[in-house]
Amino acid sequence: MFKKVRIFLEMIKIEHTLFALPFAFMGAILGAMVMDNRFPTLAEWGWILMAMVGARSAAMALNRLIDAAIDAKNPRTANRAIPAGLLKAGEVILFTAVSFGLLFWAAANLQPLAVYLLPIAVFMLVIYSFTKRFTWLCHFILGLTIALAPLGGWVAVTNEINWTSIIFYLTVACWTTGFDVIYACQDYEFDRKEGLKSIPVRFGIAKALWIARGFHIVTAIGFLLLLFVTQLSWWYIIGTVIASGLLIYEHMLVKPYDLSRTNTAFFTLNGILSIVVFAFTLLDLVVLGP
Repeated sequence: MFKKVRIFLEMIKIEHTLFALPFAFMGAILGAMVMDNRFPTLAEWGWILMAMVGARSAAMALNRLIDAAIDAKNPRTANRAIPAGLLKAGEVILFTAVSFGLLFWAAANLQPLAVYLLPIAVFMLVIYSFTKRFTWLCHFILGLTIALAPLGGWVAVTNEINWTSIIFYLTVACWTTGFDVIYACQDYEFDRKEGLKSIPVRFGIAKALWIARGFHIVTAIGFLLLLFVTQLSWWYIIGTVIASGLLIYEHMLVKPYDLSRTNTAFFTLNGILSIVVFAFTLLDLVVLGP
């Protein structure tokens, strides 16, 4: 049983929840402090965490299921659980259903708007896995999907969407899009051979890396805009400066002729970035005050 659990956790890359979870919590803190001048309750933290785990687990399981045939052909992904025969399709479908159930349960214990917006969230979580079959904008669609985490955190405590939450949403969407374009460069040859769509396939690796830089410049601008539409102050600025430095370093690691450090750029630096921005936002709003 423990071996099966480990395989499921490996399949959904549970450790990568760190990419979006800090931003979900940051959305909750910003929403509560900006709109109601309060701190999210312990119950809200718990339900947001549960919603995040459910949403991400369902999305990753669906992605692995939908892409199983493609993954089996790609040497980089052939050892994933489904193509390797470690998990059956029925097991993954059941896991996905339970994960969506967890998401629905969590949303039902948060604000009503969180429940009303669930169909949109579920649609985006499902449709993303098909997008690389018909559009090179698949990276941006993934960004819009992952960015539902901070928007969801905001909605979970405020029961509304405003321009501040939209700025935060688009900022995280551009951040995700940028690093996904970098990650997709690894599969340039395979995707082109299989007729799959991506920015690297459409524009080539060199131009794709410049496009990724463009998205991350917009990300840095978005973080700066949050400073002017919230009560954030100089501690938050320190966090965004560090985050911008991490983005610059991320792009220094990958070159059109050398993608060997892509995993470091993709996994390590982006996980650190989200934690840094969240931590300095928490320090700014809660510990030291505006």
